[in-house]
Amino acid sequence: MNLSISLHMLARAPVAGRVKTRMIPALGAQGACDLQQLLLERALQLPEHGFSERFLWLDDVPSAELKALAQRFGWTLVEQPAGDLGERMRRIATLGLAESDAVILIGNDCPALDGDYLQQACKALQEQQVVIGPAEDGGYVLLGLRSMHATLFNDMPWGTERVFNITLQRLQQLDWHPALLPALWDVDRPEDLLRLAALNIRI
Repeated sequence: MNLSISLHMLARAPVAGRVKTRMIPALGAQGACDLQQLLLERALQLPEHGFSERFLWLDDVPSAELKALAQRFGWTLVEQPAGDLGERMRRIATLGLAESDAVILIGNDCPALDGDYLQQACKALQEQQVVIGPAEDGGYVLLGLRSMHATLFNDMPWGTERVFNITLQRLQQLDWHPALLPALWDVDRPEDLLRLAALNIRI
């Protein structure tokens, strides 16, 4: 079986004062915005191999620069649907599954998420209903699905350390057995800047 898999990246448009707010004490509003732009540019350069289509779902009107970048790297730029994060993810997954056999949802906050990691996720989806990439902070950095169920997204305490464990519990209730990828870290807090520097990423 060779599934068609679409990749969906949810991201916030780089607007000073509205993005990476936990970083503002360390970087200032413009510095936090620059960080978001840098992480977004890095994520857009992920390899396209293995995906039928790739979509960048943005929460605001993109700049001309971002439009050009998405086009250059082969992403379709789309405005995010309305609702909280769970509702947006649910709608995006539903739309993706109408067009492809499976979907993979990611953000742009995880510089350790690379082409190899995405290939592991694609490979896992050929065998299993769901694949999940845990985040060290208790959330997840990747979710891949061959079927949709609203319980995975409804009433979830997004942004807390409970998201991954609650998601596993709900998968168990659905009798869906997830493939688990290695845990990765994402860039949320000032202390993460040291890890970024270790990857030679500087603001």
